[in-house]
Amino acid sequence: MFLYQEESGYFFNSDSHFLFDFISKFNPTGALLDIGCGCGILGLLSARDFDIKLTQIDKQPHNCFITQKNAQINHLHTNVIEDDFMTHHFEERFDFIISNPPYYHDGVSKSNNTILHTSRYNIHLPIDMLMQKVRKIIKNYGHFIFCYDAKMIQELLIHLKEAKMQVEDLQFVYGTAAKNASLVLIHARKGSKSKTNIHPPLINMQEGTPTKEVKSIYQKTRTYSIKCKVL
Repeated sequence: MFLYQEESGYFFNSDSHFLFDFISKFNPTGALLDIGCGCGILGLLSARDFDIKLTQIDKQPHNCFITQKNAQINHLHTNVIEDDFMTHHFEERFDFIISNPPYYHDGVSKSNNTILHTSRYNIHLPIDMLMQKVRKIIKNYGHFIFCYDAKMIQELLIHLKEAKMQVEDLQFVYGTAAKNASLVLIHARKGSKSKTNIHPPLINMQEGTPTKEVKSIYQKTRTYSIKCKVL
């Protein structure tokens, strides 16, 4: 998949690849919403590999423009909404909702680039408000799959419980086996009473090279980035 990316904007990284691999474990079908789609990578990969009706939303105009272009060059269909997810009125309810939301917090040094700031920092999409809105627009037993800073796991579980969504699957991602977890991948369902399945850890690097599992993820996603300037 070829993906244009704004050269002065936020570039997707390994988080998107790892999250898509995690999403793939649950075989998305039906209506799928991609929140904060950026260049469109998560939703478009889902549309490429699964039989879904794709909707993507982002409040930054250049992201919506690039997502549309990326859908066109990859011969995929998507309904792109240029609006703030928190205030947008959705006419339909979704079977799957996916997101790689901004999760840097106040304690992290902030960028002066408005595009990067909006894409990275959770003040633009507070996690408690995100989950409450997801609860309103997801179908009963619908799937909410997202990633977040692993250090925020306690808050994530509290807010998911408040939104009446049960964590069914959870996986931690580590830069190396010797480091603390940097990312957590979460699959939650509205109305579920299932126990939580904690997956084996995903280790990114070993002795300076991607691990065998990570290499297989990149082989599955098969993305090629093209930097461009949106005028």
